[in-house]
Amino acid sequence: MTTQTTPQKPSTTPAAPATGLIGIPPHLARALATGGGLLTVLSTFLAWTWTTAFPGNLTVYGYPGGLQVLVLVGGALTTLLGLASYGVKGLRRLTPAGADPAVRFAALGTFVTTWYTVLAISYQLGGLVNLEPGGWIAAVTTLLTLLGALALPYHKPQPDPVDPDSTSWERTRHRLAHTGQTVKAAFAAPAPRPAPALPSYAEILIIVGIMALALTVFTYGIGTEYDELFVGFLITAGLGFAALHKAGLIAHASQITARHQNITICGAFVAAALFPFTQTDDQYATIGVYILIFATVALGLNIVVGLAGLLDLGYVAFLGVGAYAASLVSGSPSSPLDLHLPFWATVLVGAASSLVFGVLIGAPTLRLRGDYLAIVTLGFGEIFRITVNNLDGTSGPDVTNGSNGISSIPNLKIFGWDLGAEHTVAGFTIGRFANYFFLMLLITAVVVLVFRRSGDSRIGRAWVAIREDETAALAMGINGFRVKLIAFAVGASLAGLAGTVQAHVTYTVTPEQYLFAGTIPPNSAFLLAAVVLGGMGTIGGPLIGAALLFLIPNKLQFLGDYQLFAFGLALILLMRFRPEGLIPNRRRQLEFHEDADAPAVLGKTGA
Repeated sequence: MTTQTTPQKPSTTPAAPATGLIGIPPHLARALATGGGLLTVLSTFLAWTWTTAFPGNLTVYGYPGGLQVLVLVGGALTTLLGLASYGVKGLRRLTPAGADPAVRFAALGTFVTTWYTVLAISYQLGGLVNLEPGGWIAAVTTLLTLLGALALPYHKPQPDPVDPDSTSWERTRHRLAHTGQTVKAAFAAPAPRPAPALPSYAEILIIVGIMALALTVFTYGIGTEYDELFVGFLITAGLGFAALHKAGLIAHASQITARHQNITICGAFVAAALFPFTQTDDQYATIGVYILIFATVALGLNIVVGLAGLLDLGYVAFLGVGAYAASLVSGSPSSPLDLHLPFWATVLVGAASSLVFGVLIGAPTLRLRGDYLAIVTLGFGEIFRITVNNLDGTSGPDVTNGSNGISSIPNLKIFGWDLGAEHTVAGFTIGRFANYFFLMLLITAVVVLVFRRSGDSRIGRAWVAIREDETAALAMGINGFRVKLIAFAVGASLAGLAGTVQAHVTYTVTPEQYLFAGTIPPNSAFLLAAVVLGGMGTIGGPLIGAALLFLIPNKLQFLGDYQLFAFGLALILLMRFRPEGLIPNRRRQLEFHEDADAPAVLGKTGA
C-alpha cells in the first residue's frame, strides 16, 4: 500500500511589522522621547519645592542641586541617545548596538528618579502642595519621555500556539508568559558591532577617560550626604549603566581595555590613589580603607572559590588569624608576648600564620568535595571564633584576652613614616585613614599581581581543571589534593596579609569581628556574596562586588531591621537576571546564557 503525502509549502506569512509597547506612531514617539529628555534637563534648572526643609535645597532657580543633578544626568543621557537614534553625525558611535533599547532604559531611570524625588518631597513635607512648578514640569516631562521611549518600534515575538484543550488557567499563564517575553524583547539589544581598532594613543586616552568617569561616580556615590540622594544615585547609576550596556558602549570599553590590560590595571590603581585627594577630610577615606580590606580578602577567596571551585564558608577565620597574629607582635599592652616587631616582620607573621592554619585545616579536609567541604570549613570558622574567645586565662591560657580582644594596637611606622599622624603632601593634608588607604592599595596591588600570575600559570590551569571536572582532571594526571591545598594556602595567606593591616586600622581585634554572617562586613557570608556578585574567576569582579556590598549597607542604615531583607532581595534579583555576576567570566557567561556567541579564544582562566 502506498501512502500519498502532500509536500508542505513554505510559510509565506509576512513578519509582523515593528511596533512599540504603546500605540504611538514611531516618528512621534522618537520625537517625544528625545524632546522630553531635553525638557527634563531644562526642568532641573527650576525650583521643585518652596522650602529648604527637604535636603538638597531644591528651591534655587538656575542651579540644580541634590537629586536634581541626577535627573539632569539622566535627561542628558536620554537626549543624547535619542539624537543618536536619528543618526546625527558624531553621535552614532554612542550606540554600536542600537539606540532604542538604551533610550528605554535611560528614560526609565530618569522617570524613576524624578518620581521618587517628587514623592519623597510630598511625603516628607506633607503633600503635593509643597511642589513648585518645576517639580510638576519634571514629573510630566519624564512621564511623556518614558511613554515615547516605550512606543519606539521593535519586533515583537510571535506567541506560541495554544492547545485547544487548555484550561482557562493554562491560557492565562500562556498570555502572561507571552506578555513577559514581549516586554523583555522591548528592552533587549542585539550584539554590538566590534570596536574599531584605533591608534594606541587614542585607546589609551579612552581608558583614561573611563578611569576618570569611574573615579567621579565612585566619589559622588561615597560622598552622598543623605539617604534620599544615595537611593537616587543607585537608581540613576544602575539604570544608566544598563542603558550604556544596551547601547554597546560597555562592550566596546571592554574590548579596548582588553587590548591594554596592563595599562588598564595601572590606570585603575592610579585612579584609586587619587581618591583621597578628592576628599576634604578623613571621613570617606575611612570607608575607602575598609572597602580595600574587604576587597583584598574577597580577591583571596576568589582563588579558592573562583579558580579552584572550593566552597569555603569559614574564610573570614583566616583574616582573623592574620589580625590576631599581627596584634600579638605589634607592641599592644594587651598582648602577652610583649613584642613590637617592625612593619615588614608583622606582615610576614600575619601572612605566615594564616598560611600555616590554611595548610593545617586543608590537609585533613580537602579530600572532601562539595557540600561536605563547605560544612567542614564552616565549622572551622566557628571553631576559630570560639577558641580565641576562650583563650582568656579562665577557660584556657591567657593569649587573646577573650571577648575583650587585643586593644590599643599602635599605628604602623614604615621607614619613619607614622601612618597614624597627618602629613602634608604638595599642599594636601593626608590623614590617618588616607595613609592606611595607600598602604592597603599597595597590598591590593600585590594580591592582584599574585592572582594574575597564579591564574596564568600551570597551577592556575590545574585549578580551573579541578573546578570544571575534578574526576576528569585526576584522570589526566593532576594531583588534585596538592593543587587544592596550594589554593587553600595561597588564599589563606592573602587574607592574613589584609588582616595585618585591619588590626592596626581598627585598633582592636575581637572575636565578634569574624562571624559567619552579620550586618557588618567582612564576614564569611558577605565575602562569598562579593565573589559571586562581582563574578567568580575574575579580578575586577570581587573588587566591584566587595565595594558595593560594603558601601550600600553603610549608606542604607536608615532601613534598620529591613536592611538585610533589602540586601537579600537585591541578591535574589541579581542571581535571577544575571547569575554570572556583574563582571562575568566569559566561560561562566556561556554556561548561563547558551544562546550567546562563543568566543574565538578563551583565556587560561576562561576570561
